[in-house]
Amino acid sequence: MPQARAPKADRPTLRDVAARAGVSAMTVTRVLREDPRVSAETRKRVLAAVEALGYRPNAAARSLRLGRGSGLVGLVVTNLANPFYSRLALGVDSVVGERGLKTVIGNTRQDLASERELVADLVSRRVDGIVAVPSGADQRHLAAAVAQGVPVVCASRPPAGFAADHVLVDDFGGARDATERLIGLGHRRIGFLGPPAGVYTSTERLRGYRAALTAAGLEVPERYLRQGQQDIGQAERAAAELLALPDAPTALFCSNNRNTIGAFRAVSAVGGQTALAGFDDFELADALGVPLLIQAYDSDELGREAGRLLLSRLSGGAADQPPRRTVLPTRPVQYGVPHPVRHG
Repeated sequence: MPQARAPKADRPTLRDVAARAGVSAMTVTRVLREDPRVSAETRKRVLAAVEALGYRPNAAARSLRLGRGSGLVGLVVTNLANPFYSRLALGVDSVVGERGLKTVIGNTRQDLASERELVADLVSRRVDGIVAVPSGADQRHLAAAVAQGVPVVCASRPPAGFAADHVLVDDFGGARDATERLIGLGHRRIGFLGPPAGVYTSTERLRGYRAALTAAGLEVPERYLRQGQQDIGQAERAAAELLALPDAPTALFCSNNRNTIGAFRAVSAVGGQTALAGFDDFELADALGVPLLIQAYDSDELGREAGRLLLSRLSGGAADQPPRRTVLPTRPVQYGVPHPVRHG
């Protein structure tokens, strides 16, 4: 009579599950990752073996064996001081968290060197994938991550020089719509405030602003443009410069929430009646006590969609698909009653 084998002190391994189900360890991994290419019968056998053995994946050990990630998703953003990025992070985390993945957030401060270092560090830590808001057009470090087998999804700004899934906002259309609404209120001198010119969102929103003015037969004087502001203080100073012009704008279009808040402070400081339109909604926008037109969108959904795109790549379900592009719409939100236009 064969002697019964003593129970193992260690917890069951991936190979134990594979042996019990009569499949390879790789097949077990594919089942646990919900790979749709695994047949229903094989999936049933593997899951039965997992249940019978009480197997619980050791994410870190499994990832090292397979030369892949450690159950982590890297999120690379440019400015954590901006509430937009906290909403984006919540959206990403809510989706990948449902699959047992943890989100690691890195802030680049819109600095390319910092972004390169951060992406390299995430790859060395074997993250499963990366959601990135690129700081500029030089994205060779992101292309290198993809070449090393790390899926990358770009959010808010598109990939440059390599192919990757990406989710954007209708920056051009939203900016054009907001500017057209200012024109419709009778404004003819409309200034522009935005972050650095090399940033995709700033470029597209400036393009939408220009398109609306040109279509209305209005001049776009360079003296009405201020770009490069990345925080509220810089935006306030830039708006104050515009308001001090002899032929100051009667309205300002602000291409992100930091610039909108800075412009509000500048207008309030001089007790002016300058109309404000902004891109990106923000908390307490309705409590400022001034008329404010906001071009809004769902920043949480931007993160959720980026997370969904990444998960589909990790599961293998989109392995044969070309890079996918999703563009989220914007909608106008009016706070307060607009001031009558005062030309002079």
